[in-house]
Amino acid sequence: MTELFPPFEPGDEPKTRRFKPVPMRLLLPNLITLLSLCSGLTGMRLAIESKLEMAVMAIFVAAILDGLDGRVARMMKGTSRFGAELDSLADFVSFGVAPAVILYFFSLHSLHSPGWIIVLLFACASALRLARFNVAIDDPDRPAWQKDFFVGMPAPAGALTVLLPVYLHLVGVAHPLGSAVIEAIYILFIAFMMISRIPTYAGKTLGSRVPRSAVIPLFIVVVAFVALLATMMFEMLALLTLAYLVCIPLMVRRYRQLAAAETQVPTAGTPV
Repeated sequence: MTELFPPFEPGDEPKTRRFKPVPMRLLLPNLITLLSLCSGLTGMRLAIESKLEMAVMAIFVAAILDGLDGRVARMMKGTSRFGAELDSLADFVSFGVAPAVILYFFSLHSLHSPGWIIVLLFACASALRLARFNVAIDDPDRPAWQKDFFVGMPAPAGALTVLLPVYLHLVGVAHPLGSAVIEAIYILFIAFMMISRIPTYAGKTLGSRVPRSAVIPLFIVVVAFVALLATMMFEMLALLTLAYLVCIPLMVRRYRQLAAAETQVPTAGTPV
């Protein structure tokens, strides 16, 4: 019969397994992602409390943090599969669920069950969009120039764009009777854009190199943009949303031009 507590000599105690410390360069991007998730969840709470302005600000902060975590990870060489999965889950909550909940408490609740169905459709569209994005990352045959384009509207852009009715309300645009139906159609349009195959500009390589002559003008433009955003936040968000929607046909045209140019490039061994 084996003893429950076998004797051992001093110094022969079993050693506990020690894990290697995790580098900070791996932790920091994930911490930023978690802050983005918390900001999106806070936006839902603020919407429930009828604090629309603060709810929109929470989604905007979540979008900023979402744009930072990937860049910080690449700069610090801290990209990981865990971080990519965490980012997708956080994006689904902050940009798929939170904006839909805000819109439900803003106007869709007046449509009762159809309004909630629209909330579900938008959230499902966001989940499908993020799942397709994760699959596209692992595609080895994807041309290099396609990295500057998303397939469909990305989840953060969809979240900020779908809140256009709230922006207009906060800047004082009248909210006429029956506008909930129009807003519902607009939300379905944004949901369709997220799951569509329509290319939108990603801008991942934008700003990698800046000409010396453009440095000072760039500083002035950025400072002016931040000042306008801080003083007239909802007016600026409404204008940026409208500009983004207007530019989508231009993005599609540019994508088709690059795709056509790629097909015209002769392959190795092909006579010119």
